[in-house]
Amino acid sequence: MNIILFPPGQRRFDREDPRAQHIIKVLHLRADDSFTAGEFNGMRGHGIITSLDDGAVSFDFHAESDDAALQPLTVLLAMVRPICMRRILRELSSMGVGRIVLTSSQLGEKSYREAGLYKDGEYAQILVDGAMQGGHTGLPEVVFASSAKEAIGLCADDGAHLLLDNVIGAVGFSDLDLRGRHVTLAIGPERGWSDEERSLFLSAAYEGVLIGHHILRTETAAVAAPSLALLCMGLI
Repeated sequence: MNIILFPPGQRRFDREDPRAQHIIKVLHLRADDSFTAGEFNGMRGHGIITSLDDGAVSFDFHAESDDAALQPLTVLLAMVRPICMRRILRELSSMGVGRIVLTSSQLGEKSYREAGLYKDGEYAQILVDGAMQGGHTGLPEVVFASSAKEAIGLCADDGAHLLLDNVIGAVGFSDLDLRGRHVTLAIGPERGWSDEERSLFLSAAYEGVLIGHHILRTETAAVAAPSLALLCMGLI
């Protein structure tokens, strides 16, 4: 954890809370010590420990700066196996991606949408974990769609729209100049987008792009492609 995050107003971590365990067992902090802290989607600053009571941590928070801004990047992502999606969501959050649109797809497993990862709200904690790794307070907005068509409609804003696809991809990221633009990047499931879905993206003015000529796992593409997009946007 490169920052410890909490909801606005919270000033105590119970002993079972991983954040309390990190403060005590990793940082080895005691009363009156400080740690880098921030409120979800808000201010960052320092927490000052006021007491350590039987493993629980109470603290005061001293806000210093607004740290909620995220990157002007939307990742439209087809659902994959939950074990892979957990890693993807954590990495996208740590990178500061501003919005994530998760969608079912024609070639993807339909049961993924019903996974406990989404039903139980586990994904929200994963986003927090990613932000704490990334060292910022901003948490990406997550939106769910039932189809690629619906997802495309949710991303019908101004800016550049890119479709990562080895079938129609004709442009490499090195040929793109995305500075000053909001970017939406569509990434398919393990078996890729269907021909019908590709047609929908092309009809919505998505431009086919390639990382290379090899077919990547979704969890690899979902980290590499946003990184390259941010580079082309001049943000890294």
